[in-house]
Amino acid sequence: MFKFSFAAPVVPMFAVALAGGAAALPVTAQAAGGAYYRAELASPAPKGKFVARGIVWSCEGTNCVGARGTSRPQMMCAGLAKEAGEVKGFIADGKALEAEDLARCNGAA
Repeated sequence: MFKFSFAAPVVPMFAVALAGGAAALPVTAQAAGGAYYRAELASPAPKGKFVARGIVWSCEGTNCVGARGTSRPQMMCAGLAKEAGEVKGFIADGKALEAEDLARCNGAA
C-alpha cells in the first residue's frame, strides 16, 4: 500500500519559507530598508525615533520613514503630525497623499 507522510516535505518547505522571508517582501520595502511610509516635515523632527500610531518613525532632519502600519495613510500621516509637527509631504507605498488629504492630516494634529 501507499504510505504518505507530511513530515518530510513540510519541514524543508517551512525552513525555506523562513530563510527566504525577506525575498517575499516588496522590492520597494527592501530598497528602503523596510520603509513603507516616507514623509517630509516643515521643520526638523524633535526626536530621531518615536512611536506614532503604533509604528516606529525614524527621522533625520525633516525626512521621516516608517514601516507599514494598520491604519489608512491619512491616519498614519495625522499620527506623525501630532508627534513631529506639520507634514509637507507624505508617501505611502510609493503613492503621495493628495493635497486635500495632506491638509486633513495636518488639521487633525
